[in-house]
Formats: sequence, C-alpha cells, structure tokens
Amino acid sequence: MLFNSSAFIFVFLPIAFFVYFALNSRRWVAAGRFWLVFCSLFFYSYWNPIYLPLILASMAVNYFLGGALKPGKRNDFVLLRPFSAARRKQVILGIGVAFNLSVLGYFKYADFFISNLNHLGADLDLLGIALPLAISFFTFQQIAYLVDSFRGETQEYRFINYALFVTFFPQLIAGPIVHHKEMMPQFASTRLLVINHKNIALGLFIFSLGLFKKVVIADSFAVWADAGFSSAVPLVFVEAWTTSLSYTFQLYFDFSGYTDMAIGAALLFNIRLPINFNSPYKSLDIQDFWRRWHITLGRFLKDYIYIPLGGNRKGKTRTYINLLMTFLLAGLWHGASWMFVLWGALHGMALIIHRFWKRLGLSLPALAAWLVTFNFVNLAWIFFRAPDLATATNVISGMFGLNGFGGVGYEHFTTAQLAWLGTIPDALSGTQLILLTNAIPLFASVLALALIFQRNTIQLARERLTMTRISLASLFFSIAVMVMVNSVSNVFLYFNF
Repeated sequence: MLFNSSAFIFVFLPIAFFVYFALNSRRWVAAGRFWLVFCSLFFYSYWNPIYLPLILASMAVNYFLGGALKPGKRNDFVLLRPFSAARRKQVILGIGVAFNLSVLGYFKYADFFISNLNHLGADLDLLGIALPLAISFFTFQQIAYLVDSFRGETQEYRFINYALFVTFFPQLIAGPIVHHKEMMPQFASTRLLVINHKNIALGLFIFSLGLFKKVVIADSFAVWADAGFSSAVPLVFVEAWTTSLSYTFQLYFDFSGYTDMAIGAALLFNIRLPINFNSPYKSLDIQDFWRRWHITLGRFLKDYIYIPLGGNRKGKTRTYINLLMTFLLAGLWHGASWMFVLWGALHGMALIIHRFWKRLGLSLPALAAWLVTFNFVNLAWIFFRAPDLATATNVISGMFGLNGFGGVGYEHFTTAQLAWLGTIPDALSGTQLILLTNAIPLFASVLALALIFQRNTIQLARERLTMTRISLASLFFSIAVMVMVNSVSNVFLYFNF
C-alpha cells in the first residue's frame, strides 16, 4: 500500500487511527498494540502477502536472540556451555548477524552472485527471486537491535512490543531506520495513549508537505529523468543536464517526501520518528552532505560498520580504507548491481579526498564549495540511477558536451513526455515546441533549487502552527490529491531498495 494512494489516505489511515484510540480510551492498551501490529502487517502484506511469513519468522528469531543477549541472561544453551558468559554472548550475536545477512543475501543478492559467476564462465540458472518489500530496512533495524542488546542498551519487552517496533507501518517500508530505545519508551508511555490535537495538526501539516513533494514535484521530474535514462540516442548538452538534474531532484523530493509522510503519519499516533533529511543539497562539503542525507542510514553505517572497522582510531591509511569499505557496502546495500557499488566507491573516494583536503588546511568560498559538492552529488546520482555503464556514459558525455550542444529536438521526446505536456504540442510549431521543452525543465530546476534553499519541513514544523500555515498545508494537500487522483500513483523510489 502506498502512502500516496487514496486507499491509504482515506481508508487505511483513518480506520487505524480511530480504532487505536478507541481501544486506548477503554484502557485496552494491549489490544491497541495488537491492533497497530495487525494494521502494520496488513499494510505490509497488501503489496504481496507471500512474504508475510518472512518478516514474521525474522522477527521471531531476532526477538529470541535479542532476549538471550540481554544483561542477566544465563544463555545456558548446551552447545555454548564450554564458553564463558561473555563469549556466549559474542557467539549469539554472531549467529544473529549471520542469520540476518544470510536472509538478506539470499533474497537480494543470490541472483546477482549467480550472474557474476555466469560472466566468469559458469552456466547456472538464475533463481528468479522477487525482492521482498522493505527487507533491507527491517534487516538493518534488527541487526541494530541485536547489537544494542549485546551492549546492554535495550530493556525487556514482550514480543508484541518488539513486533510493533519492527513493523510500525509509517517507518516499515523505507525508514527512517530506528533504534529500539527511540521507539519503545514512546509506546510504553501512558500519556501518549490519548489523542493529542497538537500532534494531529502537526502530523497532518508534515504529511501534506510530504505528499505534495512526492506527487506534484518528484513525479513530475520522473517523466524527464526516465525519458533521459531510457534514451536510445546520444543526449546533447541540454538533454543530458535535464536528465541528471531531474533525477537528482526526483530522488530528493521522492525520498524526503516519503520521510515527511512517515513522520507525519506517526505523529497522529503520538510517535516521533527521527529526522531523516536536513536540506542535504545545501551542503558545502561531502561530509556535511552525509550528515544531512538519509541521516538514519548514515548513523547506522557509522555506528555499526565504520566504527567497528576501526573508524579513525588506527591511523590515516586505515581511516581511508574504512571509509571506502563503508561506502562500498552502502552502495551494495542499495541494490544488487555493480552500478550501486560504483556509486558507493565514488562517495567513499570523495570523503577520502575531503579528509585529505582538510588536513592540508585548504578551503573554498561558500559558493564554490556548494557548486563542487552539488555537482559531485548530481554526477554520482547518474551511476545510482543508470541501469548500466553505457547509459551512465551517455548522460555524462552529454553533460560535458561530447554529444554536441544543440537544443532539445522534438524527435528526442518520448510519448510519456508529450503526454505530460498534454494538448500543448498540438497547438505549437516545431520551433515553439523546442523552446517550450527547453524552458520547462529549466524552470522546474530553478524552482526546485529555490524550494531546497527555503526552510525545510522540519524547520517549518518547529515553528508555531498558525492558521495561515494550516491553510497552506491544506492547499498543498488538495493540490496533491487532485494530481494523485488524475494520475497513476508512482511507487516510491526507495521501495526498490
């Protein structure tokens, strides 16, 4: 079920909300939690019920192993009796991490591994495994839970509470990736069991802005991005820059829109999810970008990969290696493709160069620093989006003028782009259409940059909600719903990861 669907907005969310608080009002708190878990599992299985047993089994195993890791547990398993108590916990943690990575590896990377073996000369049949929805997110979340349990940072909760932590529908599909200690104290708080009108107003405000970002902005840029990356002819200068910038803006407004909607929906239930975006395209260096982009993933990479590898504690060379390894794994986490690995390598190398630059004590003026950072991120996203190296090379060659500097021609526009323009092409001559099709993506890019450099959703939400702001949110929501009703709802990009 999509956040940007009528079924979610007008049926699922209201029913989940009113039944939950109706149960709490009768002091049936346990029933309320069961209801939220049921709603979350229904939300998950609505997409494809065949993988519902997978998430249930994953939760059961991780809950059991997490319980065995908690302080005070004897862990008196027969096979572990020869080990000391500390060693037993290390073994259990290793089993848990191996279990999660094995499940993720089988469903997400088995065919990728087989394909690479076939390229080396093997002749193996692909398994044809469909990627289970949200497997990367709930796997990382549960690995973090096991590590936190090993460190003594989680408390004892019942299975229904743990199931709610994993499956809570606003953050289940594409994050934010949350810690057990961030969520469960909120669900355990009795003062959060009653309707909070301030949270409702704030939640609807944030949800509306997120819906507008996704439906009106991101899905519009998708038309231009998809056409450029699927082009069978060399892209000229303007086409190539239109393609790359369209995807850069599409990805940001799509994913930050999803996160806003997740945060807004959770607030209706008095739950505060962590911030996942903080205007990343305002960054003046690549390190700052990763402090602002997909913040909870960056936190996971730092706490559970980079620091355990040694972080910056073992000298400059080892620090550089750790950075590169972390981002190679970050790229692979996003998908079973060497293009994702290449994207991760680019960001790892950029962070290494940034550290070396800082060690030399060098700096750039703010505008130059922003231009370098933004254009690097924009260039790297090409490898993230392109299905293969040839497509990425076509876009990059066009951006550097290697395919010519001619304007956008009518023959280069796909059926989808012309459909997006509606009946306008029929009323224009060839020259007028060329001017229009050049102007539209340029205007859209300028508008997107203008929006990015305004206060972001979280900054707006921290200010007092006046009637003007609520009216503005209602306007955004109404526009988004009208666009949504008259178009096919696009899947959020991070559903693919």
